Amino acid sequence: MPNSPALFETKIKSLPFLHRGKVRDIYAVDDDKLLIVQTDRLSAFDVILPTPVPGKGKLLTAISAFWFEKLGHIMPNHLTGIAPESVVSEAEREQVFERAFVIKRLKPLSVEAIVRGYVIGSGWNDYQRTGKICGITLPAGLQQAEKLPNGAIFTPSTKAEAGAHDENITLSEVARQLGEELTANVSDKAIKLYTEAADYAFKRGIIIADTKFEFGQDHMGQLFLIDEVLTPDSSRFWPVGQYKVGQSPPSYDKQFVRDWLESQDWNKKAPAPALPQEILQRTIEKYQEALKLLTA
Repeated sequence: MPNSPALFETKIKSLPFLHRGKVRDIYAVDDDKLLIVQTDRLSAFDVILPTPVPGKGKLLTAISAFWFEKLGHIMPNHLTGIAPESVVSEAEREQVFERAFVIKRLKPLSVEAIVRGYVIGSGWNDYQRTGKICGITLPAGLQQAEKLPNGAIFTPSTKAEAGAHDENITLSEVARQLGEELTANVSDKAIKLYTEAADYAFKRGIIIADTKFEFGQDHMGQLFLIDEVLTPDSSRFWPVGQYKVGQSPPSYDKQFVRDWLESQDWNKKAPAPALPQEILQRTIEKYQEALKLLTA
């Protein structure tokens, strides 16, 4: 996969262009379907970096496809099963090969469904300050990166506009936005998805410390799993063999990139500095390792 040229952004003319996000480009197929393409763009600190990671989009697509199939018994997802190559012109097929899905057009929910199985990141910061995460009181005396003793928790966040940061919110705030019944359904499904995936991944040598799910609804109100799912971009993956309570373990994600950027004279605003080849290589190797461990 990574031997193919990097794709920074798509240039598909056979379909109407709709949106270009941090990583994904989205096109309209028809009134009911969209084409979503995983580019090799990389973002850090909410800034799109000028250097793409060759093959990253294909690796993330493969990981998402694996999880969509594995977790399909828990809830339906947005995949249609239509080959992406069949909805673009012949000249554009290379841009979508192994890095795109044709998906159902659904209405995304206004919140992000975060599930945490370990206390780390912004959750650890909240816990140190208040003893809670998203208003959920946790046992006293937990250490950084410790597994939550009473099981995974649903800790939703806002969906920030481009350039802004998501913010943790309480269940009561979600209920005000979505209603009690939908909030309960989202929480239940998110925890079930995370728990099954985390149990499976642990046996394969990966701890899924936390993850972000996105959900959408059709015109009948049915809930679907959408976007990407359980990738190193949307989750915190730790190697089981290097995990220690009390310290932040190494991750199968953009850690090398973040560490390098932190060492640079950069104000974390666009434009970001270009990444050196060594950092690109180490990053793609981590994504490859995650895919191999999960799907081998």
